[in-house]
Amino acid sequence: MDFFSLFKDGGPIMYPLVFCSLLIWAVIFERLWGLAKFKKEFVRLHRKAHSLLDEGKREEVRGLYHNVDDLISAPHLILFEKDFSQNKEMKMKQVARRLQETQVGLKRFLWILGTIGSSAPFVGLFGTVAGIIRSFESIATTGKSGFSVVASGLAEALIATATGIMVAVVAIVFYNYFQVRVNNLCIEFKNKIEDLADLLLTNDIK
Repeated sequence: MDFFSLFKDGGPIMYPLVFCSLLIWAVIFERLWGLAKFKKEFVRLHRKAHSLLDEGKREEVRGLYHNVDDLISAPHLILFEKDFSQNKEMKMKQVARRLQETQVGLKRFLWILGTIGSSAPFVGLFGTVAGIIRSFESIATTGKSGFSVVASGLAEALIATATGIMVAVVAIVFYNYFQVRVNNLCIEFKNKIEDLADLLLTNDIK
């Protein structure tokens, strides 16, 4: 049985389930690309910034972070404000707040996976109920109760149930995966910013 036959036999509830499935994969590919790009960019910039700071080129590093994504630039630019070394504790609190904003930005669209993961089984259950009702309607219309009479309604119920569960499983698996990946990225990002802060203070002391 091909996809189109399953789609047809699953009844009207298949339309929202297929839409949810397409939405899930759109979010998955967007976040895979977005997070990979974010990591590649901040690692590249950190290496360049570290090299420039070793040469004492502080203003060049400031300029380096001016023309990049705000998720990367916002916490870094605080480090290069003129009074950073005199107000390190206060400035690091500002950095921490910008890091929270970065984490929120990296988690964009993940609410879609969480919402679909929790609601798709219930959408499938609605299809299950609709299929069972259809089976009873067939019995009432024909006055018979054989398997051939209820087969169409039962097939609709089972296909809707299976599709709802499958969509939910995919959404939940990737939702959890991205939560862990974003948390790990944020830890690495925070550590590299603190490394630059330490290097800045060391250069100021010198």
